[in-house]
Amino acid sequence: MAPIPPLPSREDVLRMARSTTDITGQLLDTAGNITKIAINTFDPRDGSGQEVLRVLRETTAELAQASASPQAQEAFYRIVDTLTRLGTSGAPLAVHPVSEPAQALLTALGDSLLPVLDAVEPAVEEFATALGDLVEAMSPLLPAAAGLAAGTMLALTPVIRTAAEILRDSSPELRRIADALTAALAPLMPLQVALAERAAVAGAGVVRASLQPLADLTEAAAATTKAARPVLIAGEELLVAGLEHLQPVLLAGASRAGRVARAAAVRVQAAVSPAAERGVVVAVAPG
Repeated sequence: MAPIPPLPSREDVLRMARSTTDITGQLLDTAGNITKIAINTFDPRDGSGQEVLRVLRETTAELAQASASPQAQEAFYRIVDTLTRLGTSGAPLAVHPVSEPAQALLTALGDSLLPVLDAVEPAVEEFATALGDLVEAMSPLLPAAAGLAAGTMLALTPVIRTAAEILRDSSPELRRIADALTAALAPLMPLQVALAERAAVAGAGVVRASLQPLADLTEAAAATTKAARPVLIAGEELLVAGLEHLQPVLLAGASRAGRVARAAAVRVQAAVSPAAERGVVVAVAPG
């Protein structure tokens, strides 16, 4: 027999009653504010209510007039006709015998993919987080990339327009080329189908014959990798240590190259600037 739960104490009852009263008061205040807003909006004394009603009447009249036009009626008829055709043509597909293998395939794919998705979900989330951090870090480059893309599109627009005009003017020649290709390739299609069937049969045989050696090779490679794991780890540690030792040298070289580039830029700007005084040479010595 289940134990009888203890009754709430007097303090619990008072606290629940006080909380219920507070919530009720907040709801009443909210309802009062909404009522005040509605009264102030539609109050005819200050003119705002009449203005709102006038705008609503005009908007409703314009909508009624627009919907009653022949163009709107024709558009509504076309939408209804399109939806009817989609429903009429799509309904038999759901009960067609061809849909049963497709549904079985989708079910099998869903049943087999769900464990895979559950397994890769942490990796996908971590990759998405890292990708978001990368995009955020590269955000200063986005305006430059957008400007470069816009400039490229503007530069390619005349070329594309010219190519379109040339192709439009050369439509008879293009039609002759298409007819010649069709006449040349049409007799080859049955031969290509037969060759494709033979290739499929041969490929299936090769795959069946190579699966067993491939499985043996994979197991041997896995065993070799497992045995050579200490060597690989030691090599990775040596590579990381070498990169850590090279980092100060690379940073120093990059800093020196940046100073040299800035000095060269200052010299070039001073040489080509029309506002520069004659006889004045501006130079920045690399540190």
